[in-house]
Formats: sequence, structure tokens, C-alpha cells
Amino acid sequence: MKIAIQGCTHGELEKIYDTIQHIEDEQGIKVDLLISCGDFQSTRNLSDLKCMACPDKYKDMCTFYKYYSGEAIAPVLTLFIGGNHEASNYLQELAYGGWVAPNIYYLGYAGVVNINGIRIAGLSGIFKGFDYLHGHHEKPPYDDNSMRSCYHIRNIDVFRLKQLSSNPPDIMLSHDWPRGVTKYGNAEQLIRFKKHFKDEIEQDKLGSSPTWEILETVKPAFWFAAHLHCKFAALVEHEGGRRTKFLALDKCLPGRRFLQVLDIGPPVQNDDISIQYDADWLAILKSTNHLISVEKKPRYTPGPGCGERYDFTPTPGELENVKKMFDGCLDIPYNFAQSVLAYKPNGQRPKLSMVHQPHATVNSQTTQFCQKLGIQDPMALLVGAHTNTNFPNRTFSLTNKLANYINEKETNISLNSTLNPDEISIHEEANSEDEDGKNSALEDNVFSPEKSKKAPDSGDRKSMQAPLSLPAPQLDEESEEVDLASILNTQPSSQASHLFFIDKGGDKDPPSEDNAAPKSNPDTPPVKKLKRRNAAMYSADD
Repeated sequence: MKIAIQGCTHGELEKIYDTIQHIEDEQGIKVDLLISCGDFQSTRNLSDLKCMACPDKYKDMCTFYKYYSGEAIAPVLTLFIGGNHEASNYLQELAYGGWVAPNIYYLGYAGVVNINGIRIAGLSGIFKGFDYLHGHHEKPPYDDNSMRSCYHIRNIDVFRLKQLSSNPPDIMLSHDWPRGVTKYGNAEQLIRFKKHFKDEIEQDKLGSSPTWEILETVKPAFWFAAHLHCKFAALVEHEGGRRTKFLALDKCLPGRRFLQVLDIGPPVQNDDISIQYDADWLAILKSTNHLISVEKKPRYTPGPGCGERYDFTPTPGELENVKKMFDGCLDIPYNFAQSVLAYKPNGQRPKLSMVHQPHATVNSQTTQFCQKLGIQDPMALLVGAHTNTNFPNRTFSLTNKLANYINEKETNISLNSTLNPDEISIHEEANSEDEDGKNSALEDNVFSPEKSKKAPDSGDRKSMQAPLSLPAPQLDEESEEVDLASILNTQPSSQASHLFFIDKGGDKDPPSEDNAAPKSNPDTPPVKKLKRRNAAMYSADD
């Protein structure tokens, strides 16, 4: 099966689908599945946009609303996890996953699906220790804290994914990187491109401890991630001969390595694509339902010595039971239904100051799923009975690893505020650089064909709805430094003389911020630059 892996989407669905179409036309292939590793931005309307964590003046509807309304149809089955820039109110309705639009499926807080025999698991969000032990207590309308904490991963979702160790998925997705994965790839090359990563890599603080724990426990064949806006490949060797091929990709911008097509599993015959629930995951959800919490207080997952079951590896009886619950058919039903009005552009920049956040609501897809499996919907608990949950009082001792999480500086769970000043954002204030140290073309409504072309001030834009015009993709050249072709089993491709890099193997050094040859245009007025406040992506002085 030919699978296109995308880094951070940032709402640019039209451009990503156009890029895939270019690859198909140029190489004479058919991409069967698109996977996005977060920051998908499934904003249906301005109320959803109001729930996304970034400054209002930089919020853009982009193009997802067209796929939600039916104005456009996703040309390829699209699977995604959440990141830290999302329509969080919408995704929270789908705690266990579901269709956000025709042919576009969300994996939920954590989830596993089976697509043509390929088992794909995912974990949405990023790690912040001060929220890790809490339940999913957030609901819209959000305040500044809950708008961010709602996309922070929780221990229950990590605990559930670790129960897959006896039957590992083929592919694992996360938004942030597993901590320490840079030890297994070309870290020197990464530092040349991202110099501000140097200290975090040397101190082993780049990435997420819980995701590394999943990688070390579950040992999936492939692991794909995004978040840090650069490409990086690694090969993690496990005891017993298993290997995990790790690949992180960039965001969708000209000249960036944001998309790669891989061959995984048997080829698809006659465009026959099926998506099914995973029996192991259903059994794990069922058996761990009692661990759900929607309270803003520490809730510990069970472990050795706790006096009750702590290993929820599905038993044959549990697997048989969930199959009976679904009448022997694990096909995911296509039960998408529009629940709000879609955005309709009027040619003017939206005035978000006049827009209110929506109130919390349940989604019929989640309701049907929970009724069938006999489990609780976190959002239903929040909306209807969040003061009456009667969860058992859990007093388990912290394991050494869990103690490490809450003893680290960036995981101070005693903080009253979860607004981290170093948390990565799509855009920042003016008069500085973006997180990659470059002028960001994302601030302009039309990308320049020149890499160093400056973008006009965002305040000068008259309309945010005009479609972006991007040049056709360019295939990246192979590099001798990192043999991605051997790591990721990709095949070399022909070249095209355009701007985008679509990687099919090889990892040639991208142009460094310090080494890029400056270009200037005397007719271009000076513009403000974007501020980068995330030199330390994962740690902050709390």
C-alpha cells in the first residue's frame, strides 16, 4: 500500500492533496492513504477557529471547511492525529475517533485502526508534565489555560497504548518526538539545521518521555511524527531483533520536506480500501473504562503491587467478547453527519473579536460507539454529569518512571497555570523570527516562488480566503549522509525543477538559516519578522 506521510498540516489540505496529485501524475502511481501527524486544524467555522490556541490575528480558516461542507471531497482516505494547534472543541467530541468530514478520519485522544491489514496506532497532543496525570477535564468554552491543556497528553492514553506490546501495530503516530530518538539518527546534521536544539539534545530533553516509553514497550515497525518543523530519520534497534523506523517531517511550506510516500504492506487491488476497528484496541478500551477521569486532579494508572489488575493485554475471551458486541463486523461505519454550519467566506477578513466560542456538545458518532462497546464518553460526562462521576479513589504509589515525569522542571504539577511561555505556536508577535529562524511565508496569502521572498505584514491583508498558489513539487535528491532509502524502504524517483521537496529517500542537508544565500528585491518594502519563542520546545522555567 502506498502511504503518503505528512508532517504538520496547519490546515493546508488543498495544497497537500495537490502535491499528492502531482506525485501520482509524475510517477504513474496511486497513493492509497494520507496520514497527517498533527496540527491538522479541522476548523469548520469561526467558532471552531476561536478555540484554536494561537493569537487571533493569525488565525486563518484555511480549507478544511470545504471538505466538511461537501464543497470538496478528500481525494484519498485521510487519517490524522491531533497536535497542539487544533479545533479542540470539535476533536474533543470524538474522544475515541471518528469522521470529521467525508473520507477524513480522526484517531481520537489515542486510537488504533486497521486499514487493509495495516494496523495504525496514534496518540494526539503533546506532553506537558503538569497535565499528564489529570483526566480530560477541559470543555469549551475554554479559558487561556484549558485552551492549551486540552491538547496535552494524559497518562491513561499512554497506559492504554502500552497494552499493545504483545501485538504491536505496524505504524505508530505521535505529534511530538519520543525523547532520545535523536541518538539513533544523524543528530549532527539535525543540529546544523536547528542550532537551538543542541543543548536539549545534549541534555536529553528534546522530545517526550511518555512517547519514548511507548516506543520502547510496544516496538512498532514504523513511527511517524511532526511538531519540530524539520525532517529527521532514525533507526531504533530493540532487543530481540525488532526495529522501529522513525521519521519526522516538516510543515507544509515551499522548499520544505513535509511529505514522503512509502510502500508499506501489500499493494491495494482495484482501489479497494477498508478501514476497521482494531479488536485488541476495543478490548483495551473496554477493560480500562473504569480508569477514565474527567477531573482536574492526579489519577494514577495501576501497576505492580496495586492489588488489582494492571496488565490489560487482551485475553482471547475479551477479544471474542468485543467481536460479539460488534456482531462480528469491525468495519468502521460511515456515520458522519454535519452538526454545525460550515464557514462561508464573504471576501472580508473575519472579525474574531466578535465571535464567541461554542458550548460543549456530544457527537453522535461517539455516542453510538460508546453504547455499542459499553464504555463512557468523556464529553458526555463533562456535559451531563461531571460533578457526579464517582470514580474510585486511586492511591497507587508512583513508579520510578512516573516520579521522573513529575520531578523534572518542566513537569511541575503544582503550577496553577498551564500556559507555557515556551510552547510552540503557529505564529508569534512581529519584529522577530519564526521558530525556524526564517521569514515565514505562512503570513502571506500567496507563497512566493523565491525561498527568500519576504511576506507582507499580516495586517495589510484584505482577505484570508483566497486560495494559496503554490508551485509544483520538487523531488529531493539522495544524500550519502543519511541513507533513508535503506531505512524507510523507499524507491528513488525522477527529478522536477520546482520548489517543493517531496522526499522519496535520501536526506540531503536542507538550507541552513545561517548558510542560505540572501536574496533581496529593491521593490519589496521592508516587513516585520516573526518572533521565535520556542528555542526550548519542551522545557520551561516554571
